[in-house]
Amino acid sequence: MKIPIHTASQIADILGCSLMGDPAVPVSGINEIHRVGPGDLTFTDVPKYLRRAIESPASVILVNQEIDPPPGKALLLTPFPFRDFNRLLEHFQPTLPPSFTHTSTSFEGVRIGENVVIGEGTYIEPGCSIGHNVVIGPHCYIGRNTLIYPNVTIGAYTYIGSQVVIQSGCVIGGEAFYYKRNPAGSERLLSKGRVVIGDFVEIGANTTIDRGVTSDTYIGDHTKIDNLVQIGHDTFIGRNCQIAAQVGIAGACVIEDGVILWGQVGIPSGIRIGAKATVLAKSGVLTSLEGGKVYFGFIAKEVKKAWREIASMGRLPRLLRALEPPSVNGHSHDELPFPS
Repeated sequence: MKIPIHTASQIADILGCSLMGDPAVPVSGINEIHRVGPGDLTFTDVPKYLRRAIESPASVILVNQEIDPPPGKALLLTPFPFRDFNRLLEHFQPTLPPSFTHTSTSFEGVRIGENVVIGEGTYIEPGCSIGHNVVIGPHCYIGRNTLIYPNVTIGAYTYIGSQVVIQSGCVIGGEAFYYKRNPAGSERLLSKGRVVIGDFVEIGANTTIDRGVTSDTYIGDHTKIDNLVQIGHDTFIGRNCQIAAQVGIAGACVIEDGVILWGQVGIPSGIRIGAKATVLAKSGVLTSLEGGKVYFGFIAKEVKKAWREIASMGRLPRLLRALEPPSVNGHSHDELPFPS
């Protein structure tokens, strides 16, 4: 998420926290640790991620313990880094109220059904068709010849390319499922990113795609997504992928070009799947996977290896019998008397 350039000292003043390090360090963006670059501000409030944050490209880091800042960086000391990170997000991009305007506005060359609601600042290119009861948030863009079926909801700042098909019941740009648990309950990290959908993408009925927290959730050109798929915040899906029904992809994953995910594949956060990999149905992917291979099972592994392991299970009784000691005069080894 880009912001107007501020110094670390100015950010400290906004939050009312103390500063360690160079007060003149410029801040031009706010991002989570997995997306930070030079000039970004990030946060850490978990000891095991402290070193990763300090060694990251981030220029300014919200921390909850006093440590020596590395050269060229600034640390902002606060008892609640998560909460103050949220405060900064809201400061630089205030949450838009749901003040949609009913579409008495017409867009040239666009067919719009009944009971359609479109937010301020949204633009729809010619050749599009918008079905009945569609809600489109503010500041969205929809490219040429895109077809949106009835009862679709599209959140603020969503970008949709040309020749896209979005079937009924989809929710594009919902809030990220990202919480910090504490004794009083769970605190949500605010979602200020976007969903960006490329050209010639198809999205099946009742699929949900969460917007990024500080960056974009991205769907590449020509990717086809089936019904009832969940795609988490800040996940990147490349070009020409195929994702079958009931696949669940958590946040901050990278699915490279040409990947095929069969039905009910589950992928936790932070996983990368290499280009042209195929993951067969009902597989659970718990580690990153190389491209160009076929995977199956829980934990997902190369399909030939997984099938060999499954086949070997059927041979286990015979193998175990072969390992039993031979009987003597009708007595098993365990029944034979032994001198004391």
